[in-house]
Parts: sequence; structure tokens; C-alpha cells
Amino acid sequence: MSQPGADPGLLGIYLNDHLAGSTTGLELFRRAAASHRGTPAGQVLDRLTPEVEEDREQLLRIMRTLDVPVRQYKVAAGWAMEKVGRLKLNGRLLSRSPLSSVVELEALYLGVQGKGAGWRLLRVMDDPRLDPAQLDRLIDRAAAQADALEELRLSAGRALAGRT
Repeated sequence: MSQPGADPGLLGIYLNDHLAGSTTGLELFRRAAASHRGTPAGQVLDRLTPEVEEDREQLLRIMRTLDVPVRQYKVAAGWAMEKVGRLKLNGRLLSRSPLSSVVELEALYLGVQGKGAGWRLLRVMDDPRLDPAQLDRLIDRAAAQADALEELRLSAGRALAGRT
């Protein structure tokens, strides 16, 4: 619940920042799933991508419930950040390298950890407009997604070291 003197605009900034991160993450999930298509990692990413899309939709619903307007410029910035992120150096000029997978999976893992942190923050706010059971499900799902991504990340790291 809101405390006396609390600034509701700050929650809007926070949630819009999470929405921008969610936009970036979803784009990266889609790209990583396509890059790993036909591999065991691709199967996991294909399973997680629709969940991440649903999580983003849940965030938008929560924002509507809390009367937080979407700041489109932040959404557009999140989308653009993922595109710019493709330009990072991976040891090869024009193709993917084993490092590409490690970096992508680590970014996905960190993004999902951040998403879980956001759900946990909303949960402890104890706002009567939010469904605690729904937030608990989102928290649990983020933890399961992070676990799956960590397994993929470590596997990619072993491949990078030549220890598959």
C-alpha cells in the first residue's frame, strides 16, 4: 500500500523501466531461440519465449491495474537496445561464435533475474489492487526460467572451453 508522502509517479518510472527491459528481453529471447533452432538449447528457448511474452503481457495488465501509463519512448528504447546489442564483439567479424551464445544466455539469465526482482517488489508492496497469488506464480515462473537459462549458460561455457 502507498505510504503517506509516497510518490506514485516513482512506481510508474520503475514499472516502465521494467517494461523497457521486458521488451529488450523478449526480442533477445526470440533471436536466441532462432539462433539455436534445432538444438537442445533451442528447444528450451522455444518453450521459454512464449512464457516471457506472457510475462510481459502480465506486466502491462498490472500497469493498467495500477493506472500506470506506458511510456512508449521507453518501450522503443528497449527494442532499440536489443538491436544495438547485436553489434557487440564476439571474436568474429561477421558470424556467431561460441562466445555469442554465452553472452546471449547470460543476458537472458540476468534479465529474468531482474524480472523476478520486480515481481517480488510488487508482492511486498501489498497493494490491494494486485493479486498476491498471481504475483507468486510469476515469481515462481521467473525462478524456473532462470534455472533453465543457467543450465544453458553453463553448458555454453563448457562448449566455449572445449569441454562439452
